[in-house]
Amino acid sequence: MKLLLRKDITKLGLCGDIVDVSEGYGRNYLLPHNMALTPTKANLKAVEQDKKEAAALRERVRAMLVATAKRLEGAEVTIKSACTPDGHLYGSVGPREISHALIEEGHSVHPDQVKMSHNIKEIGTLEVPVVLGDDIRVTVKVWVVAEKTAAELEEPGRETEVTHVASSTSDQLSGKTDAGREEH
Repeated sequence: MKLLLRKDITKLGLCGDIVDVSEGYGRNYLLPHNMALTPTKANLKAVEQDKKEAAALRERVRAMLVATAKRLEGAEVTIKSACTPDGHLYGSVGPREISHALIEEGHSVHPDQVKMSHNIKEIGTLEVPVVLGDDIRVTVKVWVVAEKTAAELEEPGRETEVTHVASSTSDQLSGKTDAGREEH
């Protein structure tokens, strides 16, 4: 089935293109959603305005993506993750975590734009490509570091609130007061 596109459709074509699609896709999706028309001479003329609007929109989106790429250039993010003493992560760091870290840094990157062949499974540094558009690519440096465990956070010899409460409770049970005197 040949149809005339009224809007840009990813992986299918641009506004004004005549494309060949399956009848079900055309009849059940493109035509009811007003994304395509049958390619008649009248419709070809009617789509001219849609083509101009789509071209202007593509240009605005491209300018926005180029600006985002310039801001992302040289960006570095640090992701903390639980790991073994050998440096192997218990989970993995993937596009979702990298995207979330970039968003926290103030960059608008969707997880689908972070292109990785495999998830990161060890502590270290990795250059990760971010594809914002067809020809707009930028590389982001990702640092994966071990997150501190509760045992590492607690300094040796430092009295915590829990140990202080436990020792004062045992003192009270033995009959000593805070001053070290026995109660009568």
